[in-house]
Amino acid sequence: MKLRKTRHPLDKQSREKSVALLNDFLVLAIDLRLQVKQAHWNVRGPNFMTLHELFDRLAGELEEGIDELAERVTALGGRALGTASRIASKSELADLPKKATHGVALTALLADRFAAVGQCAGMAIAHAQEVEDEVTADLFIKTSHGLDRALWFLEATLDGDSREEEEYPALPDLSGPGGDDLKISA
Repeated sequence: MKLRKTRHPLDKQSREKSVALLNDFLVLAIDLRLQVKQAHWNVRGPNFMTLHELFDRLAGELEEGIDELAERVTALGGRALGTASRIASKSELADLPKKATHGVALTALLADRFAAVGQCAGMAIAHAQEVEDEVTADLFIKTSHGLDRALWFLEATLDGDSREEEEYPALPDLSGPGGDDLKISA
């Protein structure tokens, strides 16, 4: 993608990589927001009102983050690409099943999607740092925090379901060879 001329201090090659990264993530974020809104409109069951309001709140928070990501694209001299046709053709996020309307099922499906997009946000942080675009990395850190928080809300809503901890996907071992890399000193 050709960038417009700008006085932005980040070098052109780094800006090009950041714009591509941001636009790729925009696809996922917009798709996730649309799926949360779909769940908001169609949720049924005993906790209808609580979930209806939670899903609406999460969709609104995603919208704010999407706007910040798109504005960063344009600040770097790029063009934000968030059209419906782009989302439909580029998103790798699985659609919510059309018949999923029960509150617990929808909540679990959304939790899976928030976890997947959150994992992508973590990878985006590293990619932005590789091109020394700390502002974009910071934006992805903020995005990751919001996704983690939403995931916590969804999982807390599911607390008490029949799944045990061992049934959730294992988290990667982030410690180094000695296992001491991530210790926090008191």
